[in-house]
Amino acid sequence: MAKTDGGKLRIGIVGAGYWGPNLARNFHASPDWVLAAVCDLDRARAEAVAALVPGTPVVTSLAELLEGNDIDAVAIATPARTHHSVTEAALEAGKHVMVEKPLADTGERGRDMVRHASDSGLILMADHTYCYTPAVVKIRELIEEGALGDILFIDCIRINLGLIQPDVDVFWDLAPHDLSIMDFVLPGGLRPLAVSAHGADPLGAGKACVGYLSLPLQHGAMAHVHVNWLSPTKVRHMIIGGTRRTLVWDDLNPQQRLSIYDRGVDLSLALQQLDGADRADAAISYRLGDTWSPALPEREALGAMVTEFAASIREKRAPMTDGEAGLRVLGILEAARTSLARSGAAVVPVGEPQMEGS
Repeated sequence: MAKTDGGKLRIGIVGAGYWGPNLARNFHASPDWVLAAVCDLDRARAEAVAALVPGTPVVTSLAELLEGNDIDAVAIATPARTHHSVTEAALEAGKHVMVEKPLADTGERGRDMVRHASDSGLILMADHTYCYTPAVVKIRELIEEGALGDILFIDCIRINLGLIQPDVDVFWDLAPHDLSIMDFVLPGGLRPLAVSAHGADPLGAGKACVGYLSLPLQHGAMAHVHVNWLSPTKVRHMIIGGTRRTLVWDDLNPQQRLSIYDRGVDLSLALQQLDGADRADAAISYRLGDTWSPALPEREALGAMVTEFAASIREKRAPMTDGEAGLRVLGILEAARTSLARSGAAVVPVGEPQMEGS
């Protein structure tokens, strides 16, 4: 490892755009890390981020950042098309890597990154920040302990009046958040049977600006994701329905982010054994119970994430959001891209070989 101050790890941040300042602030505030350098092709932009921690070195060359032996890891906050090349260079230099979502711009490049990290004995962590929020950690706990029962459906809405991204569509920009959350909270990760994507480009921007993902899951469950750059209102909403209870997460309601509803549809054993018309005509019992909201600690998700990154390096174990988690999200995004290319809404099995740029 690099020389440290008081046992701290040393981190270099690659990319000083939108996300870079957030990374710099949290790595600097962490007792586990020293912010050792900021790297960006635009020196002025890198200097603006480095100014958050006076004295932090600034470089404009990735090679210059990596050539020394004075950093342990890099945090990559650059466009997805550059993730593979930057990660490969960092791993080749013996550095642990954290990568902003999505892991890469293609599944092939993502798998190459994961293999390289594994073969080198280095940590590759996906920057799935939402997975470290108190609300999402609590959702995972509730599902693990069976509080919701068997999962029947997941509905996600992530809409706002957002920037039209120059290099990706609305699916690749917004959907990774909800896909990574579902992957984190579902036992065994998010493994849909297939993906169907329906997108629209009403502005003529050359890419989908409004989109819907349908993800059939095991045992008849269904997940659905709605993303939109054109909404005048901002919504961050997820509903997870189970056989015992239903959970509602409203990320924009700090007073009550999570609500648990003891409400739903009960099917008696006799009803479950009926078939066809007999089952459709049978009486259904509706359960109307209490609603409660669990208390959640207040902490910044990024702070928890940089702590986990350090712990995974020191303990030589996979982080909670490892490269494999990044690959599962990436596989769904690739399948969505193929579905859109096939005239939209085509059902595409996840893991089907994807054509470059399809």
